[in-house]
Order: sequence, then structure tokens, then C-alpha cells
Amino acid sequence: MNTPRRKERLIALIVLAALLFSPPLVLIAASSAGGVSRLVPYVFLAWGAVIGLMAWLMERRDEEGRDAE
Repeated sequence: MNTPRRKERLIALIVLAALLFSPPLVLIAASSAGGVSRLVPYVFLAWGAVIGLMAWLMERRDEEGRDAE
């Protein structure tokens, strides 16, 4: 993956993370359904997804960097 493409993907991931943790979505997740708040599972799932995508992007970069050598 070339450098501009990698930067674009990382910027897109940052934008996704900002959207996932924006107040409107967090408030929707904080509303309770049947007395049970969905905020904690939402935060941990969104956080895990962002970390997983970041690890996947960085791992792809390392593998492709080794192929070029």
C-alpha cells in the first residue's frame, strides 16, 4: 500500500471513530430499553472495532513493507 493510500485509510478510521463517539450516537446508546442501558456494550464494541481496524491497517502495512524488501 502506498503512503497516500495508507494516510487516507487512517484518516477515514479517525473520522469513523469520531462519529462513533459523537454525542448523538452516544445518547442514543445511553437510552434504556426495558430498563437496561446499552451504553456500556456500545462503548466497548465501538472501541474494540476501532482498535481492531487500526491493528488490521497497521499489520497490512508491515506485511506489504516486508514484501518490498
